[in-house]
Amino acid sequence: MMYSFSQLAWFFLIYSFLGWCASVAVCAVKKHSFVNPGFLNLPLSPIYGVGAVLVTVVFPELVDQPFFFILGSCALFAVLAVTTGVGLERLLRRRWWDFSHHRFHFHGYVSLSMLLVLGVAAWLGMRFLNPLLALVLGDLPELLSRILLLVLYSLVGLDLALSLGITVEMGVRLRRLSRLSQDFQELSSLFGHAITQRIQARMLHAYPNLEQPSSAKPVAKPEVFAQGCSPTKLIWLFVIAALLGDIIETLFCRATMGIWMSRSSLIYGPFSIVWGLGAVMFTALLYRYRDKSDRYLFFAGTILGGAYEYFCSVFTELVFGTVFWDYSHIPFNLAGRINLLYCFFWGIAAVGWMKLLYPHLSRLIERIPMKAGKPLTVVLVVFMVANILISALALGRYQQRHTVPDSPTNVVSEFLDLHYPDERIELVYPNMKQVAD
Repeated sequence: MMYSFSQLAWFFLIYSFLGWCASVAVCAVKKHSFVNPGFLNLPLSPIYGVGAVLVTVVFPELVDQPFFFILGSCALFAVLAVTTGVGLERLLRRRWWDFSHHRFHFHGYVSLSMLLVLGVAAWLGMRFLNPLLALVLGDLPELLSRILLLVLYSLVGLDLALSLGITVEMGVRLRRLSRLSQDFQELSSLFGHAITQRIQARMLHAYPNLEQPSSAKPVAKPEVFAQGCSPTKLIWLFVIAALLGDIIETLFCRATMGIWMSRSSLIYGPFSIVWGLGAVMFTALLYRYRDKSDRYLFFAGTILGGAYEYFCSVFTELVFGTVFWDYSHIPFNLAGRINLLYCFFWGIAAVGWMKLLYPHLSRLIERIPMKAGKPLTVVLVVFMVANILISALALGRYQQRHTVPDSPTNVVSEFLDLHYPDERIELVYPNMKQVAD
């Protein structure tokens, strides 16, 4: 069942409230007192609302397949929890939740038990609660519903601004106190060093043989470009993996179908965004576990890769109204978006990437001179952003030409029609299919 934008807006508020109530209940059981576990002052936990809206939009076709729905929801909630947790921690210098005491957890941001609870709750909500809420909301007059949403979201926005301001101010105060404490420690160290130096001078004056000349000079460590799992290295890995992925898919199509077929995601250059983002995802999520066994990486890659490819398929269909791949003819598929065989390929790719390709590529990237690496990174970012933007605009215009045939209405449409006609778009994206409304 598809829901309107207004219904999704209500779902966000309702599930944010329900998630807040559940968190309060858990805290009450553990601490025997009332605790507001959310970031906002209002009785809302937005992360639950965002998760509920995402599973409603991304996984409607899996409602009748609870196992796969829960599995996909767990993967989605894991990415959401880690992204939100890291973002809040980097922005506000504070960790808002910690699952480090759970047996199976990822850096304390999320745990397996929590994901399973959320996955089951998401399926129950999608299967039973969403249709009930749609019926109730359908009885609300449209004007009243819009007014209520406007008032409620205004309150949420005001609360968010106040909470962010107070938290940032509190962080500034804490940093000031930390600097003040550090100043006191440095002052204490100065007195200690003064006394120590006085005693050392007296000992050396009494016993000159204690002083031994040191020929060893401290060696400054050379600065390494894109060291570790840094954002700069992830940018380079994205570009390299996007290029390699396009080449691999092109050769695979040639070997299996006997034809040369474009597998690029972008108009300019042989780059597959799915492979590039997949490499970044594997590197960021599995970097800590790169020394684990091949079986561990294979299982993690199979689950992550399948969920990632499913999400990419839904995203392109919702945004561009097109389907770039269809696995309906392959056994053990889910809505034609993913299939078991290709999920295994993702698992194999995760092992090959983390064990074989990544170490070599990482060393090669780190050998780039620092002076040349920084401007080259900027050039790559500008090129890829511009390439993605122009490709998205060209695809959007292609869809518009086929759904609402009309003459160009502005300068941008005229430019896109002139430089990116149907023939060029269909040459770059030969497997693209329009999705009927």
